[in-house]
Amino acid sequence: MVKYTDKSDKVIKLSRRERQEVEIMQQQRLQEQRMRDVKLILENLFTREEATVKLILECLYEVGSANLINKKVRFRPLNRFVKAIASMSKPAFRLWGFRWFKGNCPQLIADWLESKVTF
Repeated sequence: MVKYTDKSDKVIKLSRRERQEVEIMQQQRLQEQRMRDVKLILENLFTREEATVKLILECLYEVGSANLINKKVRFRPLNRFVKAIASMSKPAFRLWGFRWFKGNCPQLIADWLESKVTF
């Protein structure tokens, strides 16, 4: 591989090690670009599928709140009362949860996927 300097009359030949370093840097840049693409695709997916994301969050909220209440509140009449209160707060959670999901999950999922393909 030949490296050109600012002046066109000088040509510097790179050693094998330097060529390998340049190739590795190019591969890293390509990988970083592809992971940015994955993040953008995920953001686009979540924007287009807003209703689906909200339904998923609603299901997760119901399951999570029921499990948490069952674990923390053992007294049966109070348990039912707390579950009723939790179901009333579901719309507020849905709005807050979607904003959090849309802001954080594309990056979290992209990082997780990258960890699965990186050795």
